[in-house]
Amino acid sequence: MSNRRVVITGMGAVTPLGNNVESTWEGIKAGKSGIGPLTRLDTEKFPAKIAAEVRDFSIEDYIEKKEARKMDRFTHYALAASIMAMKDAALDLDEATALRTGVWIGSGIGGMETIENQMDVLNDRGVRRISPFLIPMIIPDMASGQVSIYFGAKGINSCSVTACASGTNSIGDAFKVIQRGDADVMISGGAEAPITRLSVAGFTANTALTTNEDVATASRPFDKNRDGFVIGEGAGIVILEEYEHAKARGAKIYAELVGYGSTGDAHHITAPAPGGEGAARAMVQAIEDAGIDKTEIGYINAHGTSTPYNDLFETMAVKSVFEEHAYKLGMSSTKSMTGHLLGAAGGIEAIFTALALKEGIMPPTTNYGTPDEECDLDYVPNEARKADLAYAMSNSLGFGGHNASIVMKKFEE
Repeated sequence: MSNRRVVITGMGAVTPLGNNVESTWEGIKAGKSGIGPLTRLDTEKFPAKIAAEVRDFSIEDYIEKKEARKMDRFTHYALAASIMAMKDAALDLDEATALRTGVWIGSGIGGMETIENQMDVLNDRGVRRISPFLIPMIIPDMASGQVSIYFGAKGINSCSVTACASGTNSIGDAFKVIQRGDADVMISGGAEAPITRLSVAGFTANTALTTNEDVATASRPFDKNRDGFVIGEGAGIVILEEYEHAKARGAKIYAELVGYGSTGDAHHITAPAPGGEGAARAMVQAIEDAGIDKTEIGYINAHGTSTPYNDLFETMAVKSVFEEHAYKLGMSSTKSMTGHLLGAAGGIEAIFTALALKEGIMPPTTNYGTPDEECDLDYVPNEARKADLAYAMSNSLGFGGHNASIVMKKFEE
């Protein structure tokens, strides 16, 4: 029996560029930055002075305040984005469809803000004042759990925790659930709220964050002067649906998901494998899974964090996989505008990849000013570009040596 086709029928997003897909995507196409001064923390205590923060967001626009108090901020983002995505897909679950609808939402860190706040309570007021919701609020799978509860989705309910690859791994894993026939609909993506004291201190300690205070140039993937990533927050959720199921109800379709690859570096806890060897294998797997020739890929939404090794090794991996075709495709990092949303990055970047196919436009890599002789591909510098795209890829690479790639196809009946 051939694998079932899987399409994207709904999208929802909470990002530094806007609290919905429309404003976020318009910002991406315009090369707008969602990066600004760090306001969640006392910047006197941290070398990093800027961040990509979600602004003007209220979870009470989606659920009651009483329920919101039982959730960490990363779950707020996931739930809001999921509500938007389900509305966009025009999906209402009944008793039968609920059994065939699952949730798979990743998070790299989970409820870090809740951990910090409750540790303050423990130190200041004692063990008896700790919230009974502490554990359910901090565990990374609770975004999936709360989304499942909200919609009554009773299919597989899971969560990939693979650092910065969490969102892409979750979408890839959810894709396989539908493809093999275990569900008809999956609510999938990633969510993260890491702009907290401990998270920023930790990333500062391992020198991953940029200390550039110039908002306009801080996140500059593939640029020779890149010096670290800008931490971001938010959620990106897609509704994956079996094609015949979507067709039967007349659903609009953004793109078709056709390939998934996932590998491990087995090399180092934070540094990527030399030459991007693990990332290259993930891309090859995704292309082979899609059953296409590598030359059919016209665009890659790169992991592109703006760190020295990541950008170099991802470039090397792409050249290793695509050979001469690497110089004919466009590859951009939208993190130049959104910052790095860690476990949520793959969720929003899947959305960008699908819309790039649907609208025939490659998002830019902004802040690109000084070419790096070792990073010599077409990074779609500074301005979006129209392109007739048939297939596109999105890459995510995470601490721990996690590599994930997905391939999408422009939808055709």
